[in-house]
Amino acid sequence: MYHLAQVNIGRMIAPLSDERMAGFVAKLEEVNALADASPGFIWRLQTPEGNATALQPYEDELILLNMSVWTSLESLSQYVYAIESEHRHVMKQRRRWFERFDGPYLALWWIPQGHIPTIEEARERLEYLRMYGDTTRAFSFKNSSPAPDTEGEILAPFFEECPA
Repeated sequence: MYHLAQVNIGRMIAPLSDERMAGFVAKLEEVNALADASPGFIWRLQTPEGNATALQPYEDELILLNMSVWTSLESLSQYVYAIESEHRHVMKQRRRWFERFDGPYLALWWIPQGHIPTIEEARERLEYLRMYGDTTRAFSFKNSSPAPDTEGEILAPFFEECPA
């Protein structure tokens, strides 16, 4: 059985301590709690403070990374796009806090049940999506891929299945 991993990144317009980011910071705990309580939610990347904002996955300190695991594409979609969701409300305001990103800022991929993706794995999936577009290895909501039939397809080293 497989679960769905997701990563999304964004480049903030200012450091989290800047007053321009106050609206985003004020919503973090609520949006994370909503994810934690959502049907199909399994895991999310977080520090002991309860979020991932203290992590520095890129040299650019203004880039934030969010990563989570869900039972299905449907459960993640429901959390992200539900009409009355606070997450959706915050996403509609993202241009107040985040710059437009050149290239993919979200990647989805299937993982074997019980696997917890690493930050490096997430970065590789985003890079793969940037280089090759939607594939079974990394895809978007718009061009999703069904769960694979073999575990080897999921855990193959990065670039092993690069298009010719």
